[in-house]
Amino acid sequence: MNSSYSDILSRIEAAIEAVRPVFARFTPGEIETEYKAGLDPVTEADRAVDAVLRQNLLREGEGWLSEETADNPSRLDKSRVWIVDPLDGRPVAGGICNPATNETIIGAIDCGVLYNGKPVQPSQRKALKGSLILASRSEVKRGEWQQFMGGEYQIRPMGSVAYKLGLVSAGLADVTFTLTPKNEWDVAAGAALVASAGGFVSTLELTPLRCNRRNPLLTGLLSSAPFLREELLAAVQSHLPVPAASNGG
Repeated sequence: MNSSYSDILSRIEAAIEAVRPVFARFTPGEIETEYKAGLDPVTEADRAVDAVLRQNLLREGEGWLSEETADNPSRLDKSRVWIVDPLDGRPVAGGICNPATNETIIGAIDCGVLYNGKPVQPSQRKALKGSLILASRSEVKRGEWQQFMGGEYQIRPMGSVAYKLGLVSAGLADVTFTLTPKNEWDVAAGAALVASAGGFVSTLELTPLRCNRRNPLLTGLLSSAPFLREELLAAVQSHLPVPAASNGG
């Protein structure tokens, strides 16, 4: 990865700015919602944002994988693919905008991470004790985090796995993970931010996240500040599909 991703970062920043007026057109609770075949809600806002992102991000010869767009297998042959919720590849640049909190997090592998335009670093904490772990609100409601409750750390349930990953990249949380399947578009931007910050991000199989696969469904994802990797792996080891010791590093 010797090439610069500054151009990509500029494109992401411009695209996020372009979707802000789109969000402003919609009132929470008054957005028309339809349901996909799998009963996932899709709204007017989803489609509008997807269209603006595609217009601002996509260039000739690049691929596109989005929750709101019919998948085109031609993306598998592209050297650069945009994965949007809005490389075979490793996520190298990402951007997340939370209009509800007016937060923007963008970053690239060779550029670091910016939180609301200012450079940030991940947490330098060296022990899980006292750390802040961000959990999936829906997973907590289903009881899937019960085994992690009562530890010497704080667990905060919240929505959006991408946003949680972004907060880890910006040093505003120490750990987040999901042990349930997620699509590439759910996690790619957030995983790119954690990697750009120098944090730890991995699949449940303890391999680097690779995107633009034919089947974009992942078994889950692990992420933490850089010095918490080993304690995180120890905490979730019994839930991993392979023994942590087999990782070799």
